[in-house]
Amino acid sequence: DKTVSLRKDLSEMHEWITQAEEEYLERDFEYKTPDELQKAVEELKRAKEEALQKEVKVKLITDSVNNFIAKAPPAAHEALKKELNVLITSYQQLCSRLNGKWKTLEEVWACWRELLSYLDAENKWLNEIEQKLKATENVQGGAEEISESLDSLERLMRHPEDNRNQIRELAQTLTDGGILDELINEKLEKFNTRWEELQQEAVRRQKSLEQSIQSAQETDKTLRLIQESLAVIDKQLAAYTADRVDAAQVPQEAQ
Repeated sequence: DKTVSLRKDLSEMHEWITQAEEEYLERDFEYKTPDELQKAVEELKRAKEEALQKEVKVKLITDSVNNFIAKAPPAAHEALKKELNVLITSYQQLCSRLNGKWKTLEEVWACWRELLSYLDAENKWLNEIEQKLKATENVQGGAEEISESLDSLERLMRHPEDNRNQIRELAQTLTDGGILDELINEKLEKFNTRWEELQQEAVRRQKSLEQSIQSAQETDKTLRLIQESLAVIDKQLAAYTADRVDAAQVPQEAQ
């Protein structure tokens, strides 16, 4: 009987739709690791593609029902037409929901990758600060050399807050959704602790270098005054020597 065959096809398709909804849309997902999140993205993509492939079967069932209705007595029309409409609506909703969930997870995955990218960039900058602090730990030379070290440190510290703000916002977006929250909190705590420690150390180093510059400038000034004084004395002594003046005849300081 054609009606029985058509109802069987409709029933099988309904069962597949129900199973797909339970498997991909009604099941609770937990994403505690990047692997779990990536696996879910790939799983939803396969489910979405599989659902789209079922479009051919839905079309065949639709054509079969419509052909049967065109030839069958009116009494058989209503029930079959209603079942077909329910099937088509359920199928379209399934495709839409699968596609929507897949796109959402794709965006979440992209958000996670973007967060990692910003963290990597900021950690590279922190590495540079760490190296610069080591290089300026025991700066040798006069005021000019120390001043150059201070300038290079200050240039490095003039780093925009944009990346750190992005890290904060991306992390908030993910953890609000309960996605990778433990891992993200761990990464952020480590990053923020290191950021604060290096910032504080950099401020201390700047003050230390400024004091070193001041000390070096005072030393340079003292040395310059001594040199000027020695030059005057040397000139006086040279004059005494030229005039063959005896040491006992000159002031005590010249002696």
